[in-house]
Amino acid sequence: MFNVKILGTGCASCKATQKLVEDVLAAKGLPAQVDKVEDIPSIMQYGVMRTPGVVVDGRVVHSGGIPSRAQVEGWFAA
Repeated sequence: MFNVKILGTGCASCKATQKLVEDVLAAKGLPAQVDKVEDIPSIMQYGVMRTPGVVVDGRVVHSGGIPSRAQVEGWFAA
């Protein structure tokens, strides 16, 4: 099971990124726990200065802007 965190304060880009990640996981049939982190000190602990940020299994894989679907699919490639 993947552990995914969407880092952001709730802006439209953060919401779009979360939906994209959830859509890709559903399309691939992958089990995952997707959490939203909106607390700025918690976001900064990951070293992310531009949101949205995405953390997969403890590793920051993206920050700043909405990732492409191909990027997201790559994070969950077998």
